[in-house]
Amino acid sequence: MTDGGQPTLINSVVRALSLLDAVGSQRSAVPAKKLARLVGLPLATTYHLLRTLVHEGFLDRVDGGYVLGDRVNALAERRAATDPGGRTHRVLRQLHDELEAAAYLSVLDDGCIRLVDVADSPEAPRTDMWVGFDDAAHATALGKAVLAALPGDTRRDYLASHPLVDLTPSTVTSSRLLLAQLEQSPTLAVDREEYAVGTTCLAVPVPSQRMSAAIAVSVPVERRARIVGAEQALRRAARLVALSADA
Repeated sequence: MTDGGQPTLINSVVRALSLLDAVGSQRSAVPAKKLARLVGLPLATTYHLLRTLVHEGFLDRVDGGYVLGDRVNALAERRAATDPGGRTHRVLRQLHDELEAAAYLSVLDDGCIRLVDVADSPEAPRTDMWVGFDDAAHATALGKAVLAALPGDTRRDYLASHPLVDLTPSTVTSSRLLLAQLEQSPTLAVDREEYAVGTTCLAVPVPSQRMSAAIAVSVPVERRARIVGAEQALRRAARLVALSADA
């Protein structure tokens, strides 16, 4: 969702992220009063947000104030595991530069399809992620490419536990039709304005032995000529990601 061309931001989320960033920028535990000053928030609001961040594991309260929690470390370790040394992002960046399109990587993580990396630019911006990928795999080329690479029973179980929400007039909401499409085209997935009106996307699965993942590129529909015939570039990028993941 946007307002005047700018993304709609949730103030409480922005404030919480500002607190995380402030804690992470300090070399030692940070008192709540100092955090309030650093991010420009009332002390009462700061305490409420800190309490939530501690409860969710993103921060820990220790003598002297607050430090980053185990959940932040776990996220960093997960990212490092999927992208050792930033090699995967460099692959996405090269794909973006070659096709002049936003490039994406999604993975199946603990039963959830997640978007884990994007390479874009002002000239080729990413799609507005207005619905989480785990709730919209059926409508995205990324999600469909991951699903197509799964064993049939696993694919059906995933769709049975995830409602096929109608996101645009083009979204496929019939599991029978979607399964048929995935079986007919298991190595190339297409999103024809199914996730967002005005956007088209191509994706291929990553041929990795260690993870279920997919790479995709997206463009506005009026620029779809940029990715016509991009299948080979996508497959080359997917192989490079697989080599990095399986090393």
